[in-house]
Amino acid sequence: MASKPATKPPAAKAKSPAESAYDRIILYIRTFEAQLNADQEVAMGFAGSEAGILRIDGLGFFAPDILTFYGSDEAGLKVQLIQHVSQLCVMLQARPKAHPDDAPRRIGFRLTAGWSGGESGDGSA
Repeated sequence: MASKPATKPPAAKAKSPAESAYDRIILYIRTFEAQLNADQEVAMGFAGSEAGILRIDGLGFFAPDILTFYGSDEAGLKVQLIQHVSQLCVMLQARPKAHPDDAPRRIGFRLTAGWSGGESGDGSA
């Protein structure tokens, strides 16, 4: 009986620039949140724009090259920023909790539901 030729496992699908940036931003958020105290939450500022500070509720991507950030601005109004990956310049910022009596919101773990980045999911990097 002839042996079957060896077959290679299927190669992992290459990530688009947007998906790669999305994964890395989540990792940065998780690392940043791990350093916050119980009175702080993460927010984002966008360098080079008038977008101001965004209290993050989520982010996403549209392959191959678009990232979206959504949440609320400093006045509590709902906002969404849509940005090309080549223009990406994000500043993470520790902000006082929006609701002082509530537990701090940690979005890094929530963002990673189903994430294949290999991290533990407990807020540590």
